[in-house]
Amino acid sequence: MLACLHSRAPTARIKPEIFVSTTPEAATAPLSSDALLALILSSLNEDAAENVISIPLAGKSEVADHMVVASGRSSRHVGALSEKMAHRIKEASGMLCRSEGKQMGDWVLVDCGDVIVHLFRPEVRDFYDLEKLWSVNPRDNA
Repeated sequence: MLACLHSRAPTARIKPEIFVSTTPEAATAPLSSDALLALILSSLNEDAAENVISIPLAGKSEVADHMVVASGRSSRHVGALSEKMAHRIKEASGMLCRSEGKQMGDWVLVDCGDVIVHLFRPEVRDFYDLEKLWSVNPRDNA
């Protein structure tokens, strides 16, 4: 651990400090794509996301293994869903998820590596209808 020296008098109040460990024991193991998907679904369920759908992308895309589409009740709820989910993933695996659209809160895309998460307000989700786009079998249109 990194050491921190204080030059305060013994009677001074010392605030708790955050120490960053540089030892290998502090590193967490990366999650498999199925474990990551389970963590995401659990997080969304715990935070009352609505109409959560998981779409397997195997054979459809090289970008990710799974896509999750869910709705929040409001822009604030959508933003909170993305923040809490990213925080839980970071705690469990140390992995940082990138997100886009959180300021507006209409559609937040969270890239968690093997799992891509789309969080929408209900009206925006109905407009884009990603579930239909990704569930269509390309051979059916030929």
